[in-house]
Amino acid sequence: MPIDIDIAHVARLARLDLSDAELEQYRAQLGDILEHAARVQGLEGDPSTESEHPLGFVNVYREDEVRPSLDRDEVLAQAPESMDGYFVVPPALESE
Repeated sequence: MPIDIDIAHVARLARLDLSDAELEQYRAQLGDILEHAARVQGLEGDPSTESEHPLGFVNVYREDEVRPSLDRDEVLAQAPESMDGYFVVPPALESE
């Protein structure tokens, strides 16, 4: 199944510096994935509830119950740093 996706463009968007060999490898792998997805979409048959789970679970979740939560001031008092009622944490992404 031929694919019409510019792998080099996608790699640039993801800020990946890939060699020509790597680009060709990923192009082939993506082609295999899309071919498999096309074969799965081409399957005939009606989905039924029996095929949802092999063990036939009905509902494994517990009922929601309202319970008291932790005291906010007590929890924030144990935090290394807090400000205006919130935890202070280091930034996840730092810019240079």
